Amino acid sequence: MNLLGYGSGLRQRRINAYRKLDSLRNARFTNDVTTITAGSKAEGLTCFFESDMDTMFIIPHVVCLDVGINEETIPSHIIVFTMGTKGHNAGYCKLQQGRLTSTYCPAISNALCIDGCGNVLLSSTQFVDFFRHNPYPSEIQQHARAGPSLPWSFGPMAHDVVRAIRVYCPGILQNWAKRCRYWPPPDIVENVIVLGAFVNPIGFKGSEHYHVEWRICFNTGETELVNNLNDTQIKIYVLLKMIVKDILKPRKKVITSYILKNIVLWLAENNPQELFHSGSIFHWLKEGLISLRTAISSRQLPYYMIPERNLMAERNLVSGQQDELVKSLTCLIDEGPKILRRLKKIRQAIIGHKEPLLWYSKLRIEFEILYLELSIRQMQCKDENGVVNTSDIILLILCYGMMEVLNKIIARMHSEGTYLNDKTQLLGMILG
Repeated sequence: MNLLGYGSGLRQRRINAYRKLDSLRNARFTNDVTTITAGSKAEGLTCFFESDMDTMFIIPHVVCLDVGINEETIPSHIIVFTMGTKGHNAGYCKLQQGRLTSTYCPAISNALCIDGCGNVLLSSTQFVDFFRHNPYPSEIQQHARAGPSLPWSFGPMAHDVVRAIRVYCPGILQNWAKRCRYWPPPDIVENVIVLGAFVNPIGFKGSEHYHVEWRICFNTGETELVNNLNDTQIKIYVLLKMIVKDILKPRKKVITSYILKNIVLWLAENNPQELFHSGSIFHWLKEGLISLRTAISSRQLPYYMIPERNLMAERNLVSGQQDELVKSLTCLIDEGPKILRRLKKIRQAIIGHKEPLLWYSKLRIEFEILYLELSIRQMQCKDENGVVNTSDIILLILCYGMMEVLNKIIARMHSEGTYLNDKTQLLGMILG
């Protein structure tokens, strides 16, 4: 799995690169919007084109406070909403207007509405619609809304963009922090508390309050948790995702990466860390599959940060599909380690010759690191108008290094009877 790009060293290079890119973008923004890379990119688990880029834009000068927090503690230029959870499903809330200021935020102003009791609420639906109707450059292709996200793509790169609001909810975080656990250690628990929470514009599916509900999320905290899993736990997570994608292939995303992530986090919390080592990976993979089967058969999986929220409650899981998935998972559990032969990437690595695999893996990793460094350098070389200084010597060296790697791969492919002259196509193969 290290040769396939899941080693701890390459993961850390990816994590560091996306943190640096976020820092550079945020330093350039003049409107105080904070950009946060989330999902598999922030966790260092995917190549550049391998999956969607998940990005959060945090709306500036707006905050949501849990009940009992005095808004006078918040600077006077900040718009304040109060988070109300009574009458809503666990993990969801409404945002009631608290303090408006002279700070103009059109996304907020356009989303204010009045409920049947005369309270001014912030509508999650109208909030998303405001950004959906914003014009995009012609070269960017917009896609249909997906939950709280407004996806768009540019060439081979797909983006899932969520606009969120920061929320202060110390009670929820303290309830999570004080649980008895084997993992994470106290310093990581403290980091997660400091990173705080957000509300994303999406209501509980089927709720009568859907259009004014918001989901409480801990995106940055969850990234911190995943990035502190050990190597075996990370590989269990990756293998579970491969199994779902290559073997189970569920319809309508009833098994998401997020569900698998929560399963791995629960396994890590509830078991001594010394039990997670390279020799136990198949044992814990089996435990992960058993946990997934239980979640599907019972339609119950507690959210790691707020256990009262059931992650399976909104899955479109009909009884026939439920039975089919439980049966398939039972067969996979009984199959044991042989299951790896059915995973596309693993199978290709197993049947491939060792020398070419090692050679290609080394060059692919080298190319990806160069590409990440190039992305950072391009951001550093942009002027105030966003134009990149293409004469920068470091930028040119990075480009030259990438071309050298591509030429080596093409030369070897030609020597082995495979002809591919389209370097753009090869780029997608390496980074996808």
